[in-house]
Amino acid sequence: MNGAKIFWVDDEIDLLRVHILFLEEKGHAVETANNADDALDILKDRSFDIMFLDENMPGKSGLDIISDIKKLRPALPVVMVTKNEDESTMDDAIGSGVSDYVIKPVNPKQILLAIKKHVEQAGLITQKTTSDYQREFMELGSEISAARTYTDWVEVYKKLVFWELKLEASDGKTMDEVIKMQKEDANTLFAKFIKNEYLGWMKPDVTKRPEMPFDFIRKRIFPLTDKGEKVCVLMIDNLRLDQWKTLQPIINKYMTTASEEISWSMLPTATQYARNAFFAGLTPLEISKRYPQYWLNDDEEGGKNQYEEVLLNLLLERNRRKVKVGYEKVLNNKAGVRVNENISNLLENQLIVVVYNFVDILSHARTEMKLIRELADDESAYRSLTLTWFEHSPLLELIKILAKEKIKTFITTDHGSVRISNALKVIGDRETTTNLRYKQGRNLSYPRNRVFEITKPEDAGLPSATLSASYIFTQNNDFLAYPNNYNHYVNYYKDTFQHGGVSLEELLLPLITLVPK
Repeated sequence: MNGAKIFWVDDEIDLLRVHILFLEEKGHAVETANNADDALDILKDRSFDIMFLDENMPGKSGLDIISDIKKLRPALPVVMVTKNEDESTMDDAIGSGVSDYVIKPVNPKQILLAIKKHVEQAGLITQKTTSDYQREFMELGSEISAARTYTDWVEVYKKLVFWELKLEASDGKTMDEVIKMQKEDANTLFAKFIKNEYLGWMKPDVTKRPEMPFDFIRKRIFPLTDKGEKVCVLMIDNLRLDQWKTLQPIINKYMTTASEEISWSMLPTATQYARNAFFAGLTPLEISKRYPQYWLNDDEEGGKNQYEEVLLNLLLERNRRKVKVGYEKVLNNKAGVRVNENISNLLENQLIVVVYNFVDILSHARTEMKLIRELADDESAYRSLTLTWFEHSPLLELIKILAKEKIKTFITTDHGSVRISNALKVIGDRETTTNLRYKQGRNLSYPRNRVFEITKPEDAGLPSATLSASYIFTQNNDFLAYPNNYNHYVNYYKDTFQHGGVSLEELLLPLITLVPK
C-alpha cells in the first residue's frame, strides 16, 4: 500500500529526526509540530492517517488536547508517546480516546508496529486472508467433489461459511465472486447427494441418518428434563449458520457456547412442515394421520402453524413425560417486550419454548419492500441487518435474563433460506401450491433435470392433498415461475431470500447449546 500520512507532535521534535528519516525511507510522509496549539491549527486544515502525540509538553499537554483533536478529526488514530508508565495515566489516555501508546525512549520498531496496527492492519488482513483462501480453494474444491456422506457435507458447509465470513471481515472484495461460485458448485453437487439419499433417510426402520426436526425434543430435551433440569429452547425462524455466527459474539457476552452443531431441516424446507414436525416429534404425514384436526394442507385456508403448543404437549403425553411447559410465539417487537415483562410466569416452567419469527419476517419484508431490499442488497448486508435488529431486540434482553437465571438454552431453527436468481418455468393446475422453491400438485410440467421430484409423497413423510399429487423441489438458487406474466414475476422475486427447496443454506441448520457464564 502507499505510505501513511503521519503527524508527529513533540516539544523535542528535533531529537526525533532519526526516527522521522527512518519513516520517510519506508515511504511514509511525516509532518511535525512542537506544541499543542500549532498541532490543533494544522489539524484544522490537513488530514492524516495517524498521529503520534507527546503526553508531557510545556503548556498544554497531550492529554489536555485529546478532546479537541477528536472534535476536529474523530476517526484519527492517536498514539500517545509517554515516559510515564503509571497505570492511571494509561487509563486516562485510553479513556480520553487515545488509540494506543508507546513508552519513551521510542525505538523505530515501536513506531512501525503502531502504523501497521492502526493504518495498515485492514490491508494486511485482507492480503493475508485472500492469500490463505487462495491456498485453501483447491483443497476445499476437492472436499466438495469427494463429499459422500451427510457428515462430509456438514464439514463442507461449515468451511464455506467460515471463508465467506472471513473474507467479508477482511474487507477484501477480490474473492467475492470466487467464494460465491464455489458455494454454487457445492450446492449443485449437494442437490445430487440429496436426490440419492433423502428418501432413504425417511424410511421408518433407517438406523443412520442426520438429526432432523422431529428428533430434537426426544434426543435433546428429554435427557435433560428427565434429570430435572430446567431448559429453554429459542427457535429463531429462518436462521442460517452465517447469521448465527454474526450474532454469536453478542450472545457470548452473556452465555458461553457449550456446543455448536449442525442439524438438518426436512423437505419442504418450509415452516408449515419443518416446525410442526419439530414440535410434534413426527413427520408431517404422521401428524396428518394421527391428528388430522391439527394439520392443514397447502391448499387449505387457515394458519398452518397455529397448533405447535398443542403438538408439543401431545408429544410429551405420548412419551409419558410430565413436564410443565411454557410456550410463547413472538411475531413482533411488542410481543417480545410482553414476554420479557411476564418472564416470572414463564420461568415457573421446566421447559421454556420461545419462537421468534423476526428473521423470517425480515426475509419476506425484503421481498415486498423496496427500502428493505436496498438496505440488504446482498448476503453481507442481510447479515448486518439481522445483527442490527438483534442488538436492539427483546430477544437479546431475554437471553440476558436466561443467563442471569442460569438456564441452559438451545438456539436453533426450522429451516434456512437461499438467495434465488434463476427462474424455471412450471405449469400446473389451479390447485398447485404457490411456493417459489417447491410445488405440490397434479400434472406438473417442469424441467426434470433441474428439480428433485418426489412422486410418492408418503415415501418422504409428506401428506398429499390428492391421490395423484407429487412434490417438486428446486435446487441451488433456482425458483419456479408460471409462464403467464413471467417477466414481471421473475424481476419481482429475483435476488430475494426464499426457502422450501434443496440447498445447503436451507437444509443445514445451526444447533447451539448455551450455558450461562
